[in-house]
Amino acid sequence: MNQPVMIAGAGPVGLFLAAELALAGVPVVILEQAEDPASPLKRLPFGRRGLWTTTLEALYRRGLLDVLVEALGDQSTGPADAHWARGSRRPGGHFAGIPVFDDGSESRPWRLAGPAGDSLMIDTLTLEQVLTRRAEELGVEIRRGLGVTAVETSESGVRVRAGSLAFETPWLIGCDGGRSTVRKSAGFQFQGTEPEFTGYSVLVDLDDPEGLPQGRHYTPAGMFTYGHAEGRPAALSMAEFDGGVYHRAQPVTREHVQAVLRRVTGSQLVVKTLHQSTTFTDRAFQVSSYRQGRVLLAGDAAHVHSPLGGQGLNLAIGDAMNLGWKLAAVCKGKADAGLLDSYEQERIPVGAAVLDWSRAQVALMRPSRASRALEAILRDLIATPDGAAYFADRVRGASQRYDLGEEHPLVGRSCPDFELHDGLRLGQHLRSGRGLLLDFEGDPRLAEIASGHPNLDYLPRDAQDRLGLTAMLIRPDGIVAWVAADEPRLEAAARAAERWF
Repeated sequence: MNQPVMIAGAGPVGLFLAAELALAGVPVVILEQAEDPASPLKRLPFGRRGLWTTTLEALYRRGLLDVLVEALGDQSTGPADAHWARGSRRPGGHFAGIPVFDDGSESRPWRLAGPAGDSLMIDTLTLEQVLTRRAEELGVEIRRGLGVTAVETSESGVRVRAGSLAFETPWLIGCDGGRSTVRKSAGFQFQGTEPEFTGYSVLVDLDDPEGLPQGRHYTPAGMFTYGHAEGRPAALSMAEFDGGVYHRAQPVTREHVQAVLRRVTGSQLVVKTLHQSTTFTDRAFQVSSYRQGRVLLAGDAAHVHSPLGGQGLNLAIGDAMNLGWKLAAVCKGKADAGLLDSYEQERIPVGAAVLDWSRAQVALMRPSRASRALEAILRDLIATPDGAAYFADRVRGASQRYDLGEEHPLVGRSCPDFELHDGLRLGQHLRSGRGLLLDFEGDPRLAEIASGHPNLDYLPRDAQDRLGLTAMLIRPDGIVAWVAADEPRLEAAARAAERWF
């Protein structure tokens, strides 16, 4: 492969995917429309994002989590003006504004406590800076000020136009956001549900900063979230059920924000100063296929939904983690293009579930008597240990499982982070981006199976807690592909190794 793979978009998903490909020795060029990677919307508070279990595990397995935490500094403990900051406990997520407090997540039978943790508050700019450094260290070329404007495909490659320039590439991945030019130009079908509300995130000075209660609140006109700390502009988020008509329709003015504030909250507060603002909706769309020939999509280019519950960035990084090693194997001639079919087979259901999770929250937010009645029932359910565990696992992605055709409950899940007898944890052995056959008992027959696959490492190590297993096959993305709970079924192990490696 002489030509580099091209990625449209240097956001978190494009950068993470580029690093995954480069880690496997695949040359990558990223084309990014913006000349300056910095933006006010990437900084706090608008750039604030929550990273959940699956994303933290992905960063940890590539040695990036500690780097990110160090770069965040005090930010990693959470913002002082967050609406939950004055409470006695920090929620582990929320569902349509209902806080989820789950203190037993570490006891899930398929998980072991480890360094990755369950949640981390970050800002988008810091995350992009960390991922940019890693990508460039691995040799990724980032060309800014060159957004993709047109795409032409053939059986042998893709012709990409960026402004007045044209490029040839064997593969193009669209990571260029919810209004993806790659998606539109390549003719992907994008289907879903239209918005019910216009959402506002604003920084304001109010005539009475204590005139609104902190936290999330339902109202007869919608919903609002308010957070305020002494000496800072107030952070206010509002959802008005107007069919999404105001999103990007015209500039957001102080007068308009004040009018929405009064309609949604029922107050007569005055917005003295509007410092920053952005709008969003609950539009929920997904492509019917993540791949058309040699063009693939990941992140918001493949699916858009409301930001409720902080699922978008985590879903996008999951796409990149799933696709990176598979496309690298195809590019390096270690697998045929059929391996890429598993990318959309695995990720389309995950994306569809997140879109429905978003739609369910919107249904609960509607300003109706029926929604308030349903809210009361769900609050009671989420307050129970089992209810909190279910909602927390859905928010964090910890319950995610791919259907790989095996019955064992660990197959298709993220691998437990075993504490091995070599003094390392399992996640530390996955930093090379290669697959791993973990053999707790040192069976030479398993070593022989691994030796037949150059992209699969063999690791004979025992662990502090095996979870009742004797061996495990782990894909480069950390997903368990095969396990043995007693005498290894060698034929099954060989089939799994052949399927993925």
